Amino acid sequence: MNPILWKPSPDAIAQANLSRFSKLPYEQLHRWSIESRGEFWHAVWQFANVIGEPGATAYRKGPQFRAAKWFPDARLNFAENLLRPGEDDDKIAIRFRSECGHTRSISRRELTQQVTAFANWLRAEGVGVGDRVAAILPNVPEAVIAMLATAAVGAIWSSCSPDFGVDAIADRFQQIEPAILIAIPQAVYAGKTVDVAAKVKALQPRLPGVKRLVMVGPEFDQIAKRDAGAFTFDRLPFAQPLAILYSSGTTGAPKCIVHGAGGTLLQHLKEHQLHSDLKPGDRLFYYTTTGWMMWNWLVSGLASHATLVLYDGSPLHPANDALWTLAAEAGITHFGASAKYYSAIEKAGVKPREQFDLTPLRVVMSTGSPLLPESFDYIYHDVKTDVQLASISGGTDIISCFALGCPTLPVRKSELQVKGLGMDVRVYDDAGQALIGEPGELVCTSPFPSMPVAFWNDPDGVKYQAAYFERFEGVWCHGDWAEETTSGGLITHGRSDATLNPGGVRIGTAEIYSQVEAFPEVAEALAVALRRDGDESIALFLKLKGEANLTPELVTAIKQRLRTHCSPRHVPSRIIAAPDFPRTISGKTSEIAVRNAIHGQPVRNVAALANPESLAFFEAIAMGESGS
Repeated sequence: MNPILWKPSPDAIAQANLSRFSKLPYEQLHRWSIESRGEFWHAVWQFANVIGEPGATAYRKGPQFRAAKWFPDARLNFAENLLRPGEDDDKIAIRFRSECGHTRSISRRELTQQVTAFANWLRAEGVGVGDRVAAILPNVPEAVIAMLATAAVGAIWSSCSPDFGVDAIADRFQQIEPAILIAIPQAVYAGKTVDVAAKVKALQPRLPGVKRLVMVGPEFDQIAKRDAGAFTFDRLPFAQPLAILYSSGTTGAPKCIVHGAGGTLLQHLKEHQLHSDLKPGDRLFYYTTTGWMMWNWLVSGLASHATLVLYDGSPLHPANDALWTLAAEAGITHFGASAKYYSAIEKAGVKPREQFDLTPLRVVMSTGSPLLPESFDYIYHDVKTDVQLASISGGTDIISCFALGCPTLPVRKSELQVKGLGMDVRVYDDAGQALIGEPGELVCTSPFPSMPVAFWNDPDGVKYQAAYFERFEGVWCHGDWAEETTSGGLITHGRSDATLNPGGVRIGTAEIYSQVEAFPEVAEALAVALRRDGDESIALFLKLKGEANLTPELVTAIKQRLRTHCSPRHVPSRIIAAPDFPRTISGKTSEIAVRNAIHGQPVRNVAALANPESLAFFEAIAMGESGS
């Protein structure tokens, strides 16, 4: 059993939202949330004071997993729930900072005024229920305003961050045919200016359905800051489409995943209030772009009367501790970033505990990839000793989490604390049998409210069915390789479709990365299956730090560490230094793209990659022009 790194105090347990919600021990509460799912989700609705009418039925079983109905008679409006009036109308709703040092604050009253003004403008433009509003925006207040205005009129929101290329944006937005396009003229990242206006100009002929283009600046302000006048939130069905998110697109055109307003709202309220202990007045921060589902997750924090702390720019600019400067200045209570970020600042020598007053900080969150065991130690040693470290895992497909934190239970090294309430999560072997203490496929065996309501342009549900239900009949297979621990937590090992299989033994890539990235010379590692003559071995690519070289001594040391700390099966047959790795637009390294390139196979939809030029190096290896 993994060692305990943190325990909540008795006072913290007593004051936690979760303790107010139920006095049951977590294991019993989770079992009840699965066995009596209708009662559980209705209890969440009541506890979180959702604005709307829940109807008489919370859950109606369908003939198949994805045909289940949640709150079939309910009526609500997502934006109304995030903008709910209260005694804190004059308190800060959004606190914004850019890497350039620009700051802004918006009160809840001002946010409501600007959202309703923009919503009235949308209605005047003929935008209503089911229409699409698309945006190319960084993580700025205007993105929140436009998204909530879209939801207020029952339209569907979809966004890309400014670092997306024209083809990548077109691959997404052409499919959904937006009526309105919102963009920013330029963005800044790591001190460099991105000309977004030029991308918009190139994009416009490819989006003929766009009736109006609104640029952030004077034009946006004129709409959002005029007299809002009267506004009525139309309460719509629970499954009313709210947002369209996209699969990574590395195995074909990005799939357009449609998420419903009610399922998104209820899941986020549960995860914020019960799992993250988010309370009114807390300051919620997640380093994210508008192209990642964590942005949607962050915005929903308004429904719990939290202040959103937004940051636009590089997390390491103008200094490696930029986000911790913000954390101290804003009094952040909930700080979230990617696992790669924590690894990067550890290697950069950032020690927030020594440099900043982080007294308000209660929760540190991590997602995007498995959090390395060393990063667990780093956070407790160099960030803060008394903090709940919540490594969380879910994804774009569910706009939420399968496993995440619990404020009333200990944090164990390397583990995600608990399975999410209402999420019937298991780990399966190839035969569909549940495993404990052994790695396997992460699955969910019963329906949950934040399942996609549909895929766009998939009227018969063929794409939907193929995406999640072909592996195990009637069971959601998420495509992650994970392990359920005896303590009830989970350990994630990366994507199962990128899982290595040398000699028939399946290995998650995270197991290799946790060892290799401990070397100071290594900035980042990427492992893929190398298939030769009917056998499979491991090819390990290294992005080295600074002036470091891949010496024979370093190769030997890496192999020895993997052999000692993992197993002989983990030792790669080839270790190769690479200048960079291909990454999806959301910033994740694409193991599948590298695997295909080194085998001389086509990399589908190169436009989904932020840096497709990086593939040339790996394609040269396939052609025999590069050695090991």
